[in-house]
Amino acid sequence: MKSFISLFLVLTMTALSTGCLLLGKNKEYQPFDTSGLDRLSAGRTTASEVTEMFGAPTEVVKLSNGNAYIYRRSLSKGTGLWLILLSFGNYDTDHDQLVFFFDQNDVLTHYGVSLNARKASYGLPF
Repeated sequence: MKSFISLFLVLTMTALSTGCLLLGKNKEYQPFDTSGLDRLSAGRTTASEVTEMFGAPTEVVKLSNGNAYIYRRSLSKGTGLWLILLSFGNYDTDHDQLVFFFDQNDVLTHYGVSLNARKASYGLPF
């Protein structure tokens, strides 16, 4: 009888501790080729040259003194751990962003770069 109880406890603990681990990453992420940023020059580079280098912007913002071209890309990584009685999950998203500001004549005035997408990480919330 004692061995039956031990076997029952072992099988119960095994069933309760089984689970599944899931790792996921979005497939759309393509990092920016920032090698061309050295060729940009405020007061000389035009909006058409920027679009030749980086393609169509994600968003164009109309400003009172010109336009801003915003390029955004994000990288998301998710982790999930499912146990019979307990589940843990984490979803981390970080972004790369390039913002170019142009005057009324579509000439670059200044730009900003934030490249943080590679910091997205897998992990559990503890």
